[in-house]
Amino acid sequence: FAQLTYEANHRDNRPIAGDITKIDADEIPEHDVLVAGFPCQPFSIAGVSKKNALGRAHGFLDETQGTLFFDVARIISRHRPAAFLLENVKNLKSHDGGRTWGVIQKTLEELGYHIHNKVIDAKLVVPQHRERVFIVGFREDVKFEFPEIEPRNLKLKHILDEDVPEKYTLSDHLWNYLQEYKEKHRKRGNGFGYGLVTPEDTTRTLSARYHKDGSEILISQPNMNPRRLTPRECSRLMGFPSDFVIPVSDTQAYRQFGNAVVASLVDCLAESIVGAMKNRKEPLEAIVAEE
Repeated sequence: FAQLTYEANHRDNRPIAGDITKIDADEIPEHDVLVAGFPCQPFSIAGVSKKNALGRAHGFLDETQGTLFFDVARIISRHRPAAFLLENVKNLKSHDGGRTWGVIQKTLEELGYHIHNKVIDAKLVVPQHRERVFIVGFREDVKFEFPEIEPRNLKLKHILDEDVPEKYTLSDHLWNYLQEYKEKHRKRGNGFGYGLVTPEDTTRTLSARYHKDGSEILISQPNMNPRRLTPRECSRLMGFPSDFVIPVSDTQAYRQFGNAVVASLVDCLAESIVGAMKNRKEPLEAIVAEE
């Protein structure tokens, strides 16, 4: 379903290759910039000396095998792009006591890249609290700083539709269940439960589970049960352009937008990355030709 959405919005006549874990790096075309996201999974952290004694490979070949980050690393290792941009959840840096981040940083630096990272909250550019870590790497030691993004001060009202079909309003049964669930956890002293916002607010983080009940972001309605966001509103909440095509069902659309990066935020980062590449001492074309 993600492929259907991609093809509907990027008609460049090149077929989607498929599962990246099953594609040989030699089959991937040469490129100047690689962009990727990968799940935060446990990484095997064992001593290099022990692996040598066992005759096992070390470095990213062993420590990241079985994770999608391994595929990012093997493609970078084979094609040596001038730059890359990676994105992950904020707590990637604290996962497994910081050891996961240590493996990722060491791997990228061992591949010969200068690494920059920063946690950025997308609420700078959309009305959504969404903190993610962005990792930028350059093959050369170029002058790069993450951009200082001027807050756009957007509220939920700026992305909402005026006329919303009744089907997005919660049924009495679901609304009663969500209220009882939240009250049960309130009595236990925790904050689990639905998130109710007004058009003047900023939302919680949109997730892929939004299709289940929409409870993480519910829009209050006068004299009515609250409603969930429509897929088009989710698209705007994630910073996608107004003409972005949504060719799939609501369920699939919710999953895809919840798993996406905030497109308008990445626009800002991309401008800084391209600017740093243009300001390098040696033109990109000369480096590619030389190699």
